[in-house]
Amino acid sequence: MAKDMTLLWASGSVPCWRVMIMLEEKQLQGYNHRQLSIEEFMNKPQELLDINLRGQLPSFKHGNIIVNESYGACFYLESKFKNQGTKLIPDDTDQQALMYQRMFEGLTFYDKAATIVYYEYYVPEGERHDSAVKRNKEALVTELKLWEGYLQKLGAGSYLAGPSFTLADVVVFPTVANLFRYGLSAQRYPKLGEYYGLVKERPSIKASWPPHWVEDPKGDEDTLKDF
Repeated sequence: MAKDMTLLWASGSVPCWRVMIMLEEKQLQGYNHRQLSIEEFMNKPQELLDINLRGQLPSFKHGNIIVNESYGACFYLESKFKNQGTKLIPDDTDQQALMYQRMFEGLTFYDKAATIVYYEYYVPEGERHDSAVKRNKEALVTELKLWEGYLQKLGAGSYLAGPSFTLADVVVFPTVANLFRYGLSAQRYPKLGEYYGLVKERPSIKASWPPHWVEDPKGDEDTLKDF
């Protein structure tokens, strides 16, 4: 099954990591994959465009089926292999509802985090505006407090939608991991810190950990140190 799958990905990319975690959780190791460097990605090689006309990552193909959007790929894999590996959609409808809510809130969470990183690394210093920096920071802090509250309400040792690891964790954890990579304080956000420590020990997370993070475990810890 996995031999019929192809994934093009980039190290540390949140959308790519979602799909890689999903493949691990569904015991689909052995799929064909290739990591694209930033330079390769920017040049839009034909093998990328053959799978993804938008020239984006991840690019995922299973046989003749192409599902490039990371949420879509995760839903597809859970549906296709629902009796294999980890069951990622709970039977309990209340837990399902919370899972779907947190999954799609995760898109806003990712957007707020990505905006900070984009502004820091890709907007020339001379083009930055203090008002935008302040607005982006306030938006992310508000978001972080929401997620801290969600985890506080669920209690110690909980995942995002309850006692079980679900699709919500598959798609949101890479955002959380990136935040701590960029220096988010576990002392300031202890529940997110606990959650990060819990999930990063899963075999699927360890197996898909971004290669350049392995090479440079410290990362850039100054970006979010004051958040």
